[in-house]
Amino acid sequence: MDFAKARLKMVEDQITLRGIKDARLIAAMKEIPRHLFVEEALQSQAYTDHPLPIGEKQTISQPYMVALMTEALLLTGKEKVLEIGTGSGYQTAILAEMCEKVFSVERIRPLAVRARKLLYELGYFNVEIKIFDGTFGWMEESPFDAILVTAGSPDIPQPLVDQIAIGGRLVIPVGDAFVQDLFRVTKTEEGVKREDLGGCRFVKLIGKYGWEAE
Repeated sequence: MDFAKARLKMVEDQITLRGIKDARLIAAMKEIPRHLFVEEALQSQAYTDHPLPIGEKQTISQPYMVALMTEALLLTGKEKVLEIGTGSGYQTAILAEMCEKVFSVERIRPLAVRARKLLYELGYFNVEIKIFDGTFGWMEESPFDAILVTAGSPDIPQPLVDQIAIGGRLVIPVGDAFVQDLFRVTKTEEGVKREDLGGCRFVKLIGKYGWEAE
């Protein structure tokens, strides 16, 4: 399979045609080999417009949702970003291309170990990964210019709000166990502003300030 051709088609058909405009984001998605972030048996599906299983009852998000959430962070290239839910590491790689430093938290050790290895192999040395309950954030490295949560939460975890810098953004899916709305929370001197960016569907955000483990 010609992965480079499939990747370009993905960006043209699923990203730009659906309204994503951030040129740096589009360039990153053209460059990053998404197929390496899924199992070999699923690599032929890596550039299709749907999520794929990555083991441990987790998924790699559909390309458009990765693009939508990343664009919503309004990154300029100088930010310190916190990612909750490293998963396969694909979203982490996108962030690493688009900001100065990424701190990513993953609660499932095998996923964190695999993602760290692949990210380093691909040359993403501006990423640190921590195995922990992501709903607590990463307090010792806060505040963050942007926070991205890659799993659905019943509400917005207060520790994450507390760790946003003034002027910073948090993008998070919020809802029930089956469907959520994607919210962007912007922190200002006066408080926080919430924007609803539309419906989505993610696996559960497990942790003290999310869903209980089953």
